[in-house]
Amino acid sequence: MSYRIARGEQGVLTFEPYKSMLLPLWRFRTPSIARASSAALWARFVDFDAHDDFVGMDMARKFVQMGMTRAKRYANHKGGRKYGVDGKELEKSTTHGDRGEKEEASAVFREVWERCRGHEGYQRRKKVFQEEQKGWDKEVKKEEGKVGRVKEEELDV
Repeated sequence: MSYRIARGEQGVLTFEPYKSMLLPLWRFRTPSIARASSAALWARFVDFDAHDDFVGMDMARKFVQMGMTRAKRYANHKGGRKYGVDGKELEKSTTHGDRGEKEEASAVFREVWERCRGHEGYQRRKKVFQEEQKGWDKEVKKEEGKVGRVKEEELDV
């Protein structure tokens, strides 16, 4: 089991084939684009639910969350740059022209993100997935322990 739920939107751009399926749907430039994007991502989320695909549901949720956080970053920082070349966080901008538009786009994604998180099927599958993951992790540790003991025995010979 290589997929990890992870914190927030971590791993969203690395786990295939979901990345390639969902990335083309992810846009947040304007509120109308955000509405279309979040609706398309929600439709995929529901489709993954119908196919009992928790990983797909979680990846769709992550893309929705990423739409919310990226739009919010562009609302807070003109041009979306949060950090300067020196690595220090830049001051938030309150006067740039598209601030309100980006705030609205973020709010559009936030509503869908909350719907994803509260979805009964998602919550149920997440719990099952986490339980299965714990069992799998225990098995891996157990197997790693056996491998370690075999190597130690080989050294004693």
